[in-house]
Amino acid sequence: RARASTLKGVPVPASRAPSIIDEYPNLADLAAYAEGDTYMPGVSELRVKECDRIEATEAGLKACGVQAESGGDWLRVFGRGAAGVPGGARVKTHADHRIAMSFLTLGLAADDPVEIDDGAMIATSFPTFRTLMTDLGAAIEPA
Repeated sequence: RARASTLKGVPVPASRAPSIIDEYPNLADLAAYAEGDTYMPGVSELRVKECDRIEATEAGLKACGVQAESGGDWLRVFGRGAAGVPGGARVKTHADHRIAMSFLTLGLAADDPVEIDDGAMIATSFPTFRTLMTDLGAAIEPA
């Protein structure tokens, strides 16, 4: 059974990092909508993926009006709660499919549309992503 509630910021135990390492960009985007901050330690592996995903996620969040900060192996997102996420930014993906998908997802609920600089790589890892997003109400248009 599922029911709606308000998202709340949480400390994510570093012990969880190995099993969800690729999901942290999406977790950070969800944290942007939460009440309070979400602290994610033990994520240094994100620095050596297709791009430095900690840096890319922090920069994208800031561009969308969300306060975030990071260190060598951690990321903190200061959730905006009821204020929502302003959006209205063009996010640099660094040719990383997970960064591209996470910020398109963030844009679903943002006040203003979120654009990405490149989405070509998404089809390689998730060929049905665009269809799924369109079914959820997204309007994804080529730049």
